[in-house]
Amino acid sequence: MSDDAIAPWLQLTLEALDHAPEQLEDALLQAGALAVTLEDAGDQPVLEPAPGETPLWTHTRITGLFDAQTDIEVVKKQLRRFLHTADLPECRLTALEERDWVRAWLDHFHPMRFGRRLWICPTCQTPPDPEAVNIRLDPGLAFGTGAHPSTALCLEWLDSADLCGQTLLDYGCGSGILAIAAAKLGAQRVWAVDIDPQALMASDDNAAENEVEDRIELADPAELPATLTVDILIANILAGVLIRLAPELARRVKPGGRLALAGILEAHADAVHAVFNRDFIFGPRRQREDWVLLEGRRREAGR
Repeated sequence: MSDDAIAPWLQLTLEALDHAPEQLEDALLQAGALAVTLEDAGDQPVLEPAPGETPLWTHTRITGLFDAQTDIEVVKKQLRRFLHTADLPECRLTALEERDWVRAWLDHFHPMRFGRRLWICPTCQTPPDPEAVNIRLDPGLAFGTGAHPSTALCLEWLDSADLCGQTLLDYGCGSGILAIAAAKLGAQRVWAVDIDPQALMASDDNAAENEVEDRIELADPAELPATLTVDILIANILAGVLIRLAPELARRVKPGGRLALAGILEAHADAVHAVFNRDFIFGPRRQREDWVLLEGRRREAGR
């Protein structure tokens, strides 16, 4: 890259000193980070954890990836608001060339299994089980490869659900991974919406790669038909956004229809449950690491 070229990505790195790493991760995602990574900032080894334990380092460094056109000062303002603080942790901003992060992700991205029959495989590798439900997907601008615990919870939930002949709405589709999984698992019609045009472009490309574009309708949320209701709605966003969108999400689910909400840190699960509890009857929570999936069924009229 020439000296006067503009790197397509920016990395904003924070030190987790006065805030929990999970808080900083959540705040970066809410501020628009396309991906967040956590790493050891103090050369501290993590030994074999006890069963059910998710260890983090005593001194953790959190990095958010942003598009180069992002106004980082606006991001910092949002972070201060999300973290309820006037002073951010120590920040470092660096530019990142596209080949760096794409190559790094591909080097560490291998076929992953979710549930009984669903696999996510990079396009450059042969699926381990050709008879399984295989989704071909590479890391890209709109992240969502199944590596994050919240996405994994959603994929496992879809694998366990009976989707045959069902209509489904994926609210906040990102890479399109959940919409594609639903279509390949038997859903009759899938609507996938996102406010980010680049996410819709990535979803379109990934749907075509997996030969399900004829069953997936991509749109901005504002473009959904006003009267559209579905059998199943899945939203893997963030707790604050889910709470804000609760009336819209609830009205999109048919009476007796199913709802799966993810992107929720364990500390925020009760707040999300309380907002949706009026319209849905919830079953047991599913959890992976610090992330929770809430699953419910839309109350019938008069119940």
